[in-house]
Amino acid sequence: MADVKLTQYSHGAGCGCKISPELLESILETARPALPHPNLLVGNSSKDDAAAYDLGNGTAVLSTTDFFMPIVDDPFTFGRIAATNALSDIYAMGGLPLMAISIFGWPIGKLSAEVGRAVIDGGRAACDDAGIPLAGGHSIDSPEPIFGLAVTGIVDKRHLKQNNTAEPGCELFLTKPLGIGILSTAQKMGVIAPGHIDPAVENMCKLNAVGAQIAQLDGVVAMTDVTGFGLLGHLGEICEGSNLSATVHYERVKQLPNVGSYLAQGCIPGGSRNNFKSYGHTIGELTDEQRGILCDPQTSGGLLCVVKPEAVEAFLDLTRAAGLELESFGQTRPRGDKRIEVV
Repeated sequence: MADVKLTQYSHGAGCGCKISPELLESILETARPALPHPNLLVGNSSKDDAAAYDLGNGTAVLSTTDFFMPIVDDPFTFGRIAATNALSDIYAMGGLPLMAISIFGWPIGKLSAEVGRAVIDGGRAACDDAGIPLAGGHSIDSPEPIFGLAVTGIVDKRHLKQNNTAEPGCELFLTKPLGIGILSTAQKMGVIAPGHIDPAVENMCKLNAVGAQIAQLDGVVAMTDVTGFGLLGHLGEICEGSNLSATVHYERVKQLPNVGSYLAQGCIPGGSRNNFKSYGHTIGELTDEQRGILCDPQTSGGLLCVVKPEAVEAFLDLTRAAGLELESFGQTRPRGDKRIEVV
């Protein structure tokens, strides 16, 4: 099993496999009228991280699913990253996960059951970290390896966070640095130096559990996690849903070590190009470097938090206690000609 390189068995990697925002919107268009579901608090219309259903007792159940093809070669680590990424949707809504079931596609005849078992074990390890059971799942014979979770969670309705409730004049924070897609592409191209992928793997395996605490701060008015559409894509969804614009200060956006050098070598994920093609017309002028970093698809990326100025101190105290050293990288503002301006 030590010789297995899972990334050789997939055409894409992690959240870089996601369908582009432009194409996804076309796929989801429908003329079929939506039936009324009064207890559905959050559905597909807001492009949010999870669905939320009102239980009528002050709480809501959260439901989400996420899965993808290998982003790393090690089977256990792939399983752990995929599960961590799926759990993030619950934390991004301010909730706590209750249980998960697995989604598992395996190329029977190409990869052994032993390797598949290691993937599942990695997913179980992430669920153990979150304090929930991996309670079952479904598997198919597929041309490429696929793994992820469907997760059920719960949230106090007062603390439910959405991506379409931002307000002008707020500060923007991101809890993990960018560059995962670029480093993963460098690994897939075989040009990455020993040890350079390690910070990316460490970040992808880190639960966004702090989201459940952040959500309890009244001054945090919106939250989402940054994954396959890149920082500009997910910030753009916040701006679109909240009918406002944002300014990003590029020099304040944290990057993983060595990302710039691999970007300069042309290690650009296909997902990054698809992202810019989908929403580039909504963004102000960008340099090639800014486009490469800010459109980079993240796998198990950080939480994007929109915080009122009066709540920033409490927010930073909370995140610092969780081991995070954050600074604002931008602000929301009244809607302008462009959804996002990068300065």
